Amino acid sequence: MNVIAPRTLRTFWERHPQAETSLKSWQKLMQSRSYRNWSELKLDWPSADYIWDRKLTVFNIGGNRYRLVAFIRFQSQTVFIKHVFTHAEYDKWNRGIGK
Repeated sequence: MNVIAPRTLRTFWERHPQAETSLKSWQKLMQSRSYRNWSELKLDWPSADYIWDRKLTVFNIGGNRYRLVAFIRFQSQTVFIKHVFTHAEYDKWNRGIGK
């Protein structure tokens, strides 16, 4: 998979240095894989969730301390990083998307 906007990861771990290792591991695994569909992705990321109305995938990172929100195009093998949040930041953001 081609990961678009890894700068978003760096920006986040500059504010939260303890997230760096987990985010780098996520990026390395994503870049080393080729997923044809959601079912294949769930084999590596069983805790990932899908926000159907927004077409976004949410990954639990760092033992559920962080959330990475991405738009995935399986056909073109591209992952667009949209947001990286702490768990608390994600909860606030998630409450706001239903409005």
